[in-house]
Amino acid sequence: MDRRKFIQTGVAGVAGLSLSHTGLANIQISLPSDVSVDKVKLGKTGLKVSRIAMGTGTKGWNFQSNQTRAGQDHFTRMARHGYERGIRFFDMADTYGSQPFVGKAIEGLPREKLTLMSKMWTYDEGSDKIEPVRKTLDRMRKEANTEYFDILLMHCMTKGNWGETRKFYMDGFAQAKADGIVKAVGVSCHNWDAMVEAVNNPWCDVILARLNPFESHMDGSRDDVNRLLGRAREKGKGIIGMKIFGEGQHVADDEREQSLRYAITESNLHCMTLGMESIAQMDDAIERVMRLAKR
Repeated sequence: MDRRKFIQTGVAGVAGLSLSHTGLANIQISLPSDVSVDKVKLGKTGLKVSRIAMGTGTKGWNFQSNQTRAGQDHFTRMARHGYERGIRFFDMADTYGSQPFVGKAIEGLPREKLTLMSKMWTYDEGSDKIEPVRKTLDRMRKEANTEYFDILLMHCMTKGNWGETRKFYMDGFAQAKADGIVKAVGVSCHNWDAMVEAVNNPWCDVILARLNPFESHMDGSRDDVNRLLGRAREKGKGIIGMKIFGEGQHVADDEREQSLRYAITESNLHCMTLGMESIAQMDDAIERVMRLAKR
């Protein structure tokens, strides 16, 4: 089935469920053009990534997410469609259970054309839940069907002292980077102080931060967060945006447009991860993002 036919017939079926359940049923489905997602430099990490990453963690926890709950076939169809349209960046996490799904979806694709990012859950120093970083990372690599991750993040930092409480993981990540199985390291931030530490800590190459114009599910006002990320960008750190639609709270047509316009034309983000759940959502995002990026 070609792309146009799928868009016309498939949305009411497989994709229709995710559209209605996420409040995006009002997307105006248009036939996809030849527009492809471009690539951008991710700070001074040496990585060049697609401007949009395929997020895999919508309502993600306990090793599952909306993307994985839709099943492997739908997941692979989404990933391959995105790949054809220039989305070569896949955002995973151990707690989403999405690594095996991405691993199967990318089978046969040239690894050098992909950017694979995942996140490892971490614990405070002294926790009896800690296991060797390399052991966890080897399992994650196997699940994701890759010899290396382009980006590896410590997942969901909620305190500003992670530079002290996560030294075990920081050392393990640094060793993985030295061994060539990780190219860049960093943190996903869910707290203002954690983000300040990410900006100031030279260990951190990449910051995944919550940012949207509605200040929904964020760690400060949009201006304060954006200014802080501007400082990080000046230091050469790669800045990736998440919660672009306020964790699905702002998905009306005009809100999607406003959110993407802010991310692309006003913010200090290099790129963004979007938790798309259907081909229609993906095409809508691509068309909007690339139109705004070319202004």
